[in-house]
Amino acid sequence: MRSLCAVSVSLFALITLCGSGCFHYQLGTGSQTGFRTLYVEPVENAAGLPQAVALVTTHIREAFLRDGRVTLASSAAEADATLSIRLTRYQRDVATVLPNDTGLARKFDLTLRATATLTDNRTASTLFTDRPLEARRQAYTDDARSPGNFGQQRQSEYQAMPLLAESIAKSALGAVLDRW
Repeated sequence: MRSLCAVSVSLFALITLCGSGCFHYQLGTGSQTGFRTLYVEPVENAAGLPQAVALVTTHIREAFLRDGRVTLASSAAEADATLSIRLTRYQRDVATVLPNDTGLARKFDLTLRATATLTDNRTASTLFTDRPLEARRQAYTDDARSPGNFGQQRQSEYQAMPLLAESIAKSALGAVLDRW
């Protein structure tokens, strides 16, 4: 009887010790923002990318909608905070060339740079200014299905643009909602 009581006390102590470590655990990121609603301004395009404004703005808004930690507002007047994104530079670097023609690129490294500014509309204070955001992808200029078909650079960059926009959106989401 005595050993059963000792086992029960030991088991209770073990459960209490193990359970206390998980007592404060929460699902999700656990970071709380100082605002509940956010207005995402249309992206400003200083990078010279035609039609990038709608694509990047849409990806940013969708990232915040999927995350769910803040509610998107339809105007700055209705929001606690405003996010402004400015595309600053689009860069294309040659990564790979043809072995027999070094002037003809086969692969490019694409880089899209942007800056983000977050403003608290309630106090008219800036939470951060010109925080850098960057996205990188590769674009291939030849079609592997037809070996003699080179020069698909425009199509390849066009296909990479949604991926660059998604990366910028993820960076913006992290910059706004993660602890800084």
